[in-house]
Amino acid sequence: MRRCGKSYLLNNLFYHYLLESGVDVDHIIRFAFDSADDLYLIGESLIGIEKEKRGADPEKFMAYVRTKVVDDGMYYLLLDEIQMLDCFEAVLNSYLRKDNMDVFVTGSNAKLLSKDIATEFAGRGDEVHMYPLSFAEFMSVYEGDKYTGLSEYMLYGGIPSVVLRDGANDKAVALQNLFSEIYIQDICRRNRVKNIGELEDLLNTLSSAIGSLTNPEKLKNTFRTVKKSKITSNTIKKYLDYFEDSFLIESAQRYDIKGKSYIETPKKYYFSDLGLRNARINFRQFEQTHSMENVIYNELRMRGYSVDVGVVPIAEKDRNGKVTRKQLEVDFVCNLGSSRYYIQSAYTLPDEAKRTQEVRPFRKIDDSFKKIIITRDMVPMQYDEYGILTVNIYDFLLDPKCLEK
Repeated sequence: MRRCGKSYLLNNLFYHYLLESGVDVDHIIRFAFDSADDLYLIGESLIGIEKEKRGADPEKFMAYVRTKVVDDGMYYLLLDEIQMLDCFEAVLNSYLRKDNMDVFVTGSNAKLLSKDIATEFAGRGDEVHMYPLSFAEFMSVYEGDKYTGLSEYMLYGGIPSVVLRDGANDKAVALQNLFSEIYIQDICRRNRVKNIGELEDLLNTLSSAIGSLTNPEKLKNTFRTVKKSKITSNTIKKYLDYFEDSFLIESAQRYDIKGKSYIETPKKYYFSDLGLRNARINFRQFEQTHSMENVIYNELRMRGYSVDVGVVPIAEKDRNGKVTRKQLEVDFVCNLGSSRYYIQSAYTLPDEAKRTQEVRPFRKIDDSFKKIIITRDMVPMQYDEYGILTVNIYDFLLDPKCLEK
């Protein structure tokens, strides 16, 4: 996603790693397609590109690279925001065929990860998915304790340039500017959105309902009732795709644990950075329960898990002996290789009734994968008589190995 540190990783950390590894500075070619200075080198204008909704000229760029490659030694090509180059797939393919060229790129568009692109470069590349700072990374620069740290992290998020700002007002203004000047403009320009008001209204609706089950049809009905809007479910689906393509949000699909099959709709949506979500609603609506659920989801994704919403169908008899069918929910079904965890997010467990409610879906799952409750209560890590692990949110976020214990 934008402003999460991709450029710094590529052009600072990795660049200096190459130098320290003995690579000659003349054999490292760096180019940022969102830089007016770099585009000037190839006779392009960033303003022109944005105004005409096109990308940089690939022929001009490749001609520039040819002037830098003067021998048969290995060259390292570091390309920032590659999606702003026209026909970038063909350009990258041409360099991948050169024995003396090693290519590293960043991009802020999920289309870079589409099936077509993956097929194009199958077996010839590796992907590093960048997120904002994890809570553990956040705490490495935060001067307070973990309790106030988590509250601030849940409010202002983990975008590095925001974390390093002083004062609540500076952080809030920075997040609001990022949303309006970077995300909204980038999404609308790239996808040629005409009705920006509708797109922003949809963002507001998603921001107010993180972690809630929804779908385009349900959102369409909300718009018609509340906004008196005639927006179609197809348009809403397109907008949702735009938000996911920009890495602003992620969707979690429902998974029938007993039937071992996916349920297409509805889905849950989570923001990749809670600070951006809170800025979108002007920090007016801050529910600890949903925010903690979003933080847990993001942490699991940072650790490489695929994350679904679990559904456990059950049939029970009511007081009159009539069989009723219900669906119990498991907040997260997490998979990584052969590992699987079932996780419930419970902000607090004030009494046995609440704990029984959280445990109930787990008791209906008849496999042996680990079942975990994560709570903000300061409880020690412990298993109950059913083998269900309870862990506090701080241990979970600060210790990547805690789920394995």
